[in-house]
Amino acid sequence: MLDTLRMRGPLVVVSGGGTGGHLYPALAIADALREVRPDVHITFVGARRGLEARVLPERAEDHLLLPISGFNRGRAMSLFPALVGLLVGLIRVIDFFRRYQPEVVVVTGGYAGAPAGIAAGLMGVPLVLQEQNSVPGIVTKLLTKVATRVHVAYPEVVHRLPLSAERCVVSGNPVRSRSGLGRNEARRAFGIPEHATLAFVTGGSQGSSALNEVFTAYVAGVSRGDIKRPEELHLLWSTGSGHFAGVVRSFGECGVPRWVHALPYIEDMPGALVAADLAVSRAGAMTIAEFLNHGLPAVLVPLPTATQN
Repeated sequence: MLDTLRMRGPLVVVSGGGTGGHLYPALAIADALREVRPDVHITFVGARRGLEARVLPERAEDHLLLPISGFNRGRAMSLFPALVGLLVGLIRVIDFFRRYQPEVVVVTGGYAGAPAGIAAGLMGVPLVLQEQNSVPGIVTKLLTKVATRVHVAYPEVVHRLPLSAERCVVSGNPVRSRSGLGRNEARRAFGIPEHATLAFVTGGSQGSSALNEVFTAYVAGVSRGDIKRPEELHLLWSTGSGHFAGVVRSFGECGVPRWVHALPYIEDMPGALVAADLAVSRAGAMTIAEFLNHGLPAVLVPLPTATQN
């Protein structure tokens, strides 16, 4: 299929994932590129165990998934399988590049983007990086040495990268387009009354144990009558797929109250942001960028164990 599509226009490889913070910038860049160049063909490179393994097929995106995993700095034993996966992934990506000859490679960070970025450097393919955070990750720092251009969200990042400022552009974070739905339409899509005061609770693409525990205790307190719930308050609660069953079990035989709309994962994030009056969330760089894009007030709860936090 790629050979036929390759004849219609340039091939661009976009790589990054593992979590939504690296995947959704990649998708936003791809969508924007297609608007500018409808003839371009985009192939995503990601990880089999990342969020992209579900999202890319659902979007019918051409993709290559690799058997790679991240390195847990707190567990030295995770280094060996991570290196093996990186080597296997690099070999597969080099073979892919030789066959299809991409015009440019775009990497948005995360362990899932490392093989494509390294392969681009080894094979002389133009490499563009996009760094979402104020403190650049390991993959970005490694690949800046061979990158043609590096786009960063914050000016202070320029001085934290091993490259000349001429190759660095402060361009902000790429976000998804705003939802085409109006506020009431978005609420109906989630089964939320139009007159409700809606708080959107999210711990990011993987969910947050801490936020889930806080809001589970809050809902339980309201149910017991220990806490007075503000009139018309509803929660749209993205628990994270790995936490959803536990959250539902915590409500016991009474089940989830009608004013709590708990979901394992929210695919239509722009719709959720249009529907909400307020967010309570982890403080990921892309999450903050999405809130700013929608003008949504938010209470941010940073992850205390985040790298270099």
